[in-house]
Amino acid sequence: MFDNYFRKDIAWGGQILTLETGKVARQADGAVMARLGDTIVLCTVVGARNVKPGQDFFPLTVNYQEKAFAAGKIPGGFFKREGRPSESETLISRLIDRPLRPLFPEGFRNEVQVIATVLSHDLENDPDIVALVGCSAALTLSGIPFFGPVGGARVGYIDGQYVLNPTAAQRKLSDLDLVVAGTAEGVLMVESEAKELSEDVMLGAVEFGHKQFQAVIEGIISLAEVAAKEPWAVGEADPAVAALKARIAELGTASVGEAYKITEKLARQKAVGEAKKAIVAALEAEGADVGAAKGLLKELEADVVRNAILDTGLRIDGRDTKTVRPILAEVGVLPRAHGSALFTRGETQSLCVATLGTGQDEQVIDALAGEYRENFMLHYNFPPYSVNETGRMGSPGRREIGHGKLAWRAIHPVLPEKEKFPYTMRIVSEITESNGSSSMATVCGTSLSLMDSGCPLLRPVAGIAMGLIKEDRGFAVLSDILGDEDHLGDMDFKVAGTEAGITALQMDIKITSITFDIMKTALGQAKDGRFHILGEMAKAISGARGEMAATAPRITVINVPKDKIREVIGTGGKVIREIVEQTGTKIDIEDDGTIKIASTSPEATQAAIDRIKGITAEAEIGTIYNGKVVKTAEFGAFVNFLGAKDGLVHISELSNERVNKTTDVVKDGDAVKVKVIGFDDRGKVKLSMRVVDQATGADITEQVGERRPREAGEGEDRPRRDRDDRGGRDRRPRRD
Repeated sequence: MFDNYFRKDIAWGGQILTLETGKVARQADGAVMARLGDTIVLCTVVGARNVKPGQDFFPLTVNYQEKAFAAGKIPGGFFKREGRPSESETLISRLIDRPLRPLFPEGFRNEVQVIATVLSHDLENDPDIVALVGCSAALTLSGIPFFGPVGGARVGYIDGQYVLNPTAAQRKLSDLDLVVAGTAEGVLMVESEAKELSEDVMLGAVEFGHKQFQAVIEGIISLAEVAAKEPWAVGEADPAVAALKARIAELGTASVGEAYKITEKLARQKAVGEAKKAIVAALEAEGADVGAAKGLLKELEADVVRNAILDTGLRIDGRDTKTVRPILAEVGVLPRAHGSALFTRGETQSLCVATLGTGQDEQVIDALAGEYRENFMLHYNFPPYSVNETGRMGSPGRREIGHGKLAWRAIHPVLPEKEKFPYTMRIVSEITESNGSSSMATVCGTSLSLMDSGCPLLRPVAGIAMGLIKEDRGFAVLSDILGDEDHLGDMDFKVAGTEAGITALQMDIKITSITFDIMKTALGQAKDGRFHILGEMAKAISGARGEMAATAPRITVINVPKDKIREVIGTGGKVIREIVEQTGTKIDIEDDGTIKIASTSPEATQAAIDRIKGITAEAEIGTIYNGKVVKTAEFGAFVNFLGAKDGLVHISELSNERVNKTTDVVKDGDAVKVKVIGFDDRGKVKLSMRVVDQATGADITEQVGERRPREAGEGEDRPRRDRDDRGGRDRRPRRD
């Protein structure tokens, strides 16, 4: 039945990576079942045979999706089925897209859809790398024009050693979480988070990963030799297009070149637009194909900008290749925020706002590997006005999620331990202007706003974006790239870190690959730029403020015995709810007895602490407490003290004078001072009022003397009255 079934087993990192095709999803152009351990991902590819009329871009879509059944789970929510992509699914979709996209032929416009579906997850081998490899294999087998295959690997760094595809347990011990992807010739994509590692260690990790996934590339090629479909025909270059390109260069090289000498972004864009309109008008007058000219005009722009940099060493805004744009860093710009910063670098600007919360504000994430809580969130927003455009406003797109996560990775390694700074932290980065590398501006602004909030970062973090112009005659690495240099260049290489080392590195290559020499040059230039930016940031703030904002909650941590947690919470949470409502605080209770009390009012915090300590404290014999009468009976009064504890003041201990009725001395609600004089057989507290001066609270036992304990048999000749525990009524023998 499965005549075209093929399977390839690849020995990889001590495990077997299996690629199967021809059994599942046979109607797709390419379908591969990729398996590592018990993690299985179905990867499919379908390409449209015809190009949509007027299409002037390559419509590639990559969708990575996780099915709850893969981990033996039922989805949460009302509908009990998978819904919109999670943040993790969106990020992995981007992770797969980035190394695949540069390997399609220039000018290819057919729509291509790649779908990776996680069918099984063993909770040890991450499905993202398996999905990346599977999608590369599916494209290679599909016949769709693709200059692959692509390999990928995750690299850890434990005890000074690189680890290939570390397990979930190993990743907790690793100082590095790096994903690298590329071809046999070079690297195309890097994504990482690191604990302040050096440039040499990071470059070594990329080289290690590139070397290790060569076996995967060889395995895909071996599978393709027996299972690949006939390749699609790719049209040859049209001589008319080449002639039109030459004519456009003849008409517009000079005018576009002059426009790109304007350093201010909006003025430059206007001048470039006018130059392009003039070219189109001239072509129309000549009867040329104006529709085909639009894409060629973008190529003219690229040629002008790239050649100018290689020829003169000067860039669009007049800088050399290593200079960083002017920087202005400000903090405390929003009076009611817990922390705020405005970071401006050239024409890129980020307004970052830090908000501090409690454990109740943590984000609960329901992942395939299990539910966990996150106390650091970073949300990046890119409104259209930041680039002088009108556009859609709504939920964040893939780009916003990706940029926010990159900044999150850059800051996460330097956050204080939860025990030292027990706050939930949310950063919002509003990009108010953009002309290149707003994600790195977000890194800088986040670092500043957290320090402004009083968060004791290990060290300040700065980020810089590097670009590349590479031609046969040479290359130039550009520090702190502009938006146009990003669009028209060959690399987007972002490096963030502290003065001690790198915390995040992301690289996307727009050509088939780059050499490690270029990467080394870029890392060295990025280090110099990062140190310069850190110096400019230090002019605004260099460490955490000693005093938090008045609007920020103060969290006080106390500890109680584990066996007292139930008493603090109360039946159905009654006790803790009362404390929260009456004091106006927020209280988090952990299983180990740690209690965190948050409030903007020191008085409210102290009131909550007193209540909790009153509940958990043990009564000590001989100690005097303030109390409140909660119930009176014929035999005495019940007094509440230490918050939730009650004790009995026997009628004989109410006063040194003879007391006929309890209510002659105290009534319900009276505030009294009591001394603990012992415990009964059931552990109930026995109290006394008569040995305490009710005015001063002084112990007057020596003055009034202690009650003499009754001797054995004393008073037995007197009639006795038994009382029941409920009403205190006499219980006399019933007469027959």
